[in-house]
Amino acid sequence: MACAGQFMVLLDSTIVGVALPDMQNRLHTHMSGLQWIVDAYVLLVAMLLLTGGVFADRFGRKRVYLSGVVVFTLASVLCAFAPSLGWLITGRVLQGVGAAALSPGSLALLAAAYPVPKERVKAIGLWAGISGIGLAAGPLAGGILVDAFDWRAIFLVNVPIGVVLLLAALPTLSESRNLAAPAIDVPGTVLSILGVGALTYGLIEGGAQGWTSGPILTSFVAAAVILVAFVVVEQRNPAPMMPLRMFRNSLFTVSNTAMVMVGFSLMGSVFFFSQFFVTVQGASILDSGLETLPISLGMAIVSPFAGRLAARYGFRIVVTAGMALAGVGLLTLGFVHADTGYGNVWWRLAITGAGFALSMSPLTGAAIQSVSPQEGGLASGISSTARQIGAVLGVAVLGAIVTGRESGGASFEAGLDSAFLTAGVASLVTAAFTGLWLVKATPAEAPAQAPLAEPQTTD
Repeated sequence: MACAGQFMVLLDSTIVGVALPDMQNRLHTHMSGLQWIVDAYVLLVAMLLLTGGVFADRFGRKRVYLSGVVVFTLASVLCAFAPSLGWLITGRVLQGVGAAALSPGSLALLAAAYPVPKERVKAIGLWAGISGIGLAAGPLAGGILVDAFDWRAIFLVNVPIGVVLLLAALPTLSESRNLAAPAIDVPGTVLSILGVGALTYGLIEGGAQGWTSGPILTSFVAAAVILVAFVVVEQRNPAPMMPLRMFRNSLFTVSNTAMVMVGFSLMGSVFFFSQFFVTVQGASILDSGLETLPISLGMAIVSPFAGRLAARYGFRIVVTAGMALAGVGLLTLGFVHADTGYGNVWWRLAITGAGFALSMSPLTGAAIQSVSPQEGGLASGISSTARQIGAVLGVAVLGAIVTGRESGGASFEAGLDSAFLTAGVASLVTAAFTGLWLVKATPAEAPAQAPLAEPQTTD
């Protein structure tokens, strides 16, 4: 049951990208509207992921998990029947709230249900495998549903999954909780949402309203002030959502910085793949879903081996190689045009996905390795949050690059080329950064918590 919930979340994460061109046509929205459809969800997941884990430990993992399923399912209904862009974005916000409770709750339930380490590893391996299926199935399922109906169908598919999951999970899942769980960091949670939200607003709307306009400058100033306040509050809070002392460890800081850039390059580029195939190359929605599949398959196939490779050869080598591979893939995508045959495109997507898959699990493992065993779960959560924050910024910044190029008279295709090249350069810079600074781990030093790392997702 826990695996099915994670499957639903990851299916939704990749299925939405395929539907973006249809959303743009039917909702008559511009690039900024599409950015908000994606970022409204990712922002809430990023900012509530750690809080969701604390809620699960404190109030009951089954209760929080099933609450997340209910919220996510009802939010999917709202998205499917949204009469306007504003209502769709509201539904996406609520989906993010549900996912932030559902995802950490599912893993916590598994960990509690299998106290024996060997059995727990097998259970989490199954969890990761089913999650990978959801990740890979998204583009194909999205293409079929949108081609047969329209974009609303991609949200309705969550409803039967959610209903069956609730009916099956209520009598079968056992409740568990941690009586020593820390208090909820309400001020930190609120400030993090407001600060990153204000920054995201400025980045998304800056191209349309003007980078020097009053509202945009105000949003950037507000973001800076609020994020400084967040740091001050977290330093003074005895039980902060994100203990800043952990960043005094160079390995922890470097691995999470690199994870932000993974989210930036991966999600920022994935946002444009279906738009490229549909708008630039003239493919159908169904064809674009199939043509986008190599990046998901590349991630799903390589992900199970990334941790083992890091344990054998060290985090630095594997992460550096992965980010370099992803960077090369994205750079080559920057030279794909309207008349480029698919036979010369799919391999670029595949190596991009494989590169990111090589990087993510080892980076989470490095973050876990850098802290005490008691803080391994928190370190994993912060690593996932870092990736989600990078995803928010990637969609916003690369979208602003495309919008800026179009405002300057360039074509949409030229804007996409610039976005892919920017993401590629960012990935290569990250590869150089991790190669120089990330501490290499020997096989003996490989983290025992590595199997607990969250599987890769493009959300």
